[in-house]
Amino acid sequence: MTLPQLDDLVEVDQDITDPAHGTPYNQREMAQLLQYGIILLDKPPGPTSHEAVAWTKRILGLPKVGHSGTLDPQVSGVLPLGLGEATKALGVLLYGPKEYHAVCRFHSMPSDGDLKAILEEFTGPLYQRPPQRSSVLRRTRTRTIHEIELLEQKERLALMRIVCESGTYIRKLFYDMGEVLGPGATMVELRRTRVSQFGEDDGLVTLHRLADAFAVWKETGDVSGLAPLVRPVEDALSELKSVVIRDSAVDALCHGAQLAVPGILQLSPGMSRGDEAAVYTQKGEAVALVKCTMSESDILDSTKGHCFETKRIIMAPGTYPRRWRSKGKRE
Repeated sequence: MTLPQLDDLVEVDQDITDPAHGTPYNQREMAQLLQYGIILLDKPPGPTSHEAVAWTKRILGLPKVGHSGTLDPQVSGVLPLGLGEATKALGVLLYGPKEYHAVCRFHSMPSDGDLKAILEEFTGPLYQRPPQRSSVLRRTRTRTIHEIELLEQKERLALMRIVCESGTYIRKLFYDMGEVLGPGATMVELRRTRVSQFGEDDGLVTLHRLADAFAVWKETGDVSGLAPLVRPVEDALSELKSVVIRDSAVDALCHGAQLAVPGILQLSPGMSRGDEAAVYTQKGEAVALVKCTMSESDILDSTKGHCFETKRIIMAPGTYPRRWRSKGKRE
């Protein structure tokens, strides 16, 4: 079994991976998954995102857990969590859109024509200034609303589906709509239903279910309840272009070396300068996030030279043996 993003790659060279090092991404034991896994948490209304992370750390006994995209305390829904080394990969989810289902209360009953017009007016790029209680600098910025769909309306209450760019404030969106309409509008309830490629249908996990499954695993060794709740970190990278490298290049990259042409075995077709990509071992394990500095044709025509700039290292050093020179000596 291979990752979908590793299918149909352009072959640059051939090599054989050593089964003595590393683990195929879909064959990790539970302890490994807790260092290279993600959880799609169904955050309940009430706690902050930081509190949800703190509770997850306590439940799993992990020193490092991170989240992608803060949700306000009263907001529920999809909150991707990275475990251990997987926290380094969560930033890629900010590249994709987010989807919300929200209930808005208009301060006076809008006509069908006015409501249709205001939804069309607020679709596309718009200026937003974060609210006073936000955790970011309050300066005007541009955010894109990809879709606004009216799902249901009952008098002054409207249920809407919004697909938008990361960093959009839905409460501010409704406030601005109300200002344009005149009487005003207020957000009543909000749930995030999608973060990039992850949606509600992808198996959200509640904190209670996570705690119960982890307790069963620790007490009995039965992993059947916990394993389906933790996804490999590679799932978070599925929207990026891909690069597969030799075993001999893995540890050098983990120590901060730049990826050169001789270390590459396969890459996504159509790779261009400036493209973001994920680097994998031949077993499908995520190694690092990189930025392409050479085009696909340049890589195929070259025999040396750095072709990717390392942006973030995911794999811990020492996972693969060291086969690179240091201070003139091979170690």
